[in-house]
This record gives sequence, C-alpha cells and structure tokens, in this order.
Amino acid sequence: MKTLFVCASLGLLLGGCQSNPSQPPAPAATAAASVAPSSAPSATTERTLAVIIAGDHRSADNRARDRFRHPEATLAFFGITPSLRVLEITPGAGWYSEIIAPYVQAKGHFSAAIWDDSRPDFPKFYADLNAQLRAKVSARPELYGNVQLLPINSKAPAFGSAESEDAIVTFRNVHNWAIGGNADAWFKAFFAALKPGGVLGVVDHRAKPGTTLAATLKSGYLTEAYVIGLAEAAGFVLEARSEINANPLDDANHEAGVWSLPPTLRLGEKDRAQYLAIGESDRMTLRFRKPSADLIHSAND
Repeated sequence: MKTLFVCASLGLLLGGCQSNPSQPPAPAATAAASVAPSSAPSATTERTLAVIIAGDHRSADNRARDRFRHPEATLAFFGITPSLRVLEITPGAGWYSEIIAPYVQAKGHFSAAIWDDSRPDFPKFYADLNAQLRAKVSARPELYGNVQLLPINSKAPAFGSAESEDAIVTFRNVHNWAIGGNADAWFKAFFAALKPGGVLGVVDHRAKPGTTLAATLKSGYLTEAYVIGLAEAAGFVLEARSEINANPLDDANHEAGVWSLPPTLRLGEKDRAQYLAIGESDRMTLRFRKPSADLIHSAND
C-alpha cells in the first residue's frame, strides 16, 4: 500500500557552493534554450515562474546558470505555487530567493533562514553573503516587500513557529551540514517547521551509489541513499526523485572535489577548460513529504 500512496501523491504534484563568478558556457548535454531578459515583473504583471526567471531584476550571471539549475522545472517538481508559505534554507546571496520570493509575494509568503552573523567570530564569507541578500531584498520592495529573513544557529537550527510552512526548499546545502556533523538536526528542524502534508525539496551534489560517507565529506558530493536516510529518520516520506538537475558529464571525481567545477573553480587555471566543459555538478533532486493524518490513513487503507 505504501507504493500506492507514493504514486497517488505523485499524481497530485507533477504537472553550494555559494560563490558567484561568471558562468561558463553550458555543455551540450545540459544546455537549455535561453530566455531573453524582460523587464522585472511588476505588481500588475502575471508573475508566472517563466516571467520572473526572465526578469531583469536577475543579473546576467545568475540567468546564465539557469541552464544548469533548471529553476522552473525544479520548482514545479517541488510543487511550489503562488499561494504557499515557502521557507528557503541558507540561500547565500539569493539565487533562488530572487525567483521564489516574487512568485509567492501576492498570495503566499517567503522567508529565508540565514546564518546568524551577529556573533563576533562569524566567518566573513557567510557575513558577506548575508549582506548581499539583505541588499537585494531592500533594493526592490515591489518584489521582496514581505520577505522575512530568519537568523538561525547552525549548530541548533530552528525555524520560527512549529508547523507553519507549506514547503521548505534547500539547494546544495546538505553536504555542508554533513561536513559539520549535524545534518540530522537540520532535517528534524525541517520536519518540525512544516505543516502536516508539507513538502521538503532537496537539491545537492550527487555521489555515485556506494560511495562511503568519509569519501563524500572530502568531495562535497553525497549519495542519494544518505540524504534519503536523513529525511526518513526525521519522519519524512520520499515521494519522488527527478533527473532534472542531472549532469552526465560529471563523474564526481575531481582533485578539489565539487569545488573544482564552476561556479567555484577552486583550482584556478589548472584544468580550467576541462571543468568549464563539464559545467556544474551532477545533482540529485528529491521531493519528500511530511505525513498528515489523511495521507497516513490513505497509505494504510
């Protein structure tokens, strides 16, 4: 009966590396048709995902990454609609925030859990990303006027009121929590913050099946099995997985791990052409659901 539950749920919904250098051309295997930028969506514009993604409020560098990150397809797969309360986890400078926040502004709500940079020992790298996000939000009130930024303790994460969010999304972050040794705490906090029936959407760098955790912690890649295990241990049900963000050119085996690839390019000029040809990493895209009483009943019928 669990299989029937997952299939039924699918029918309802289907229809990092935080640096910011210039984006290289995409390899043919992962390239998508580019969309010419339009003016930023106004209050009177129908704010479809396509309109927002093409808006000129997004930089050329950010739009160039769409071919690797597939934001329209990814958010549709997660079931994000304009009426939802959506929480994004540690969005860095706001690559996805600048798409989701305008999309839900009129009918829903967007909040972002950011690092608590009030501590005197807080790393400057993360503080700079927070500053970029705050500047982005404050500069365009017509797009981000009701955005809520929530400073959180990364060692003991908690996100506002219990069972208050319809959806939580996180992009290329789980490997950081695994390296920090408290990934389980993050998933438990997600479960607490989501309403029953709410969705958790996860994108992260994907290691080959069977790769040991020790090896993945050095590389920045994680196996799908590891991430699914974290979510299921917190109480989530895996509803679906997608190859939207797959990159078959990436073998997940690089000298400086995932950071060898764009956008980080940690090795500088060494093998740069090779890494630009690969493009951004191969990524898992997973959709989990917090069970509700109705869903549990349906699964047990």
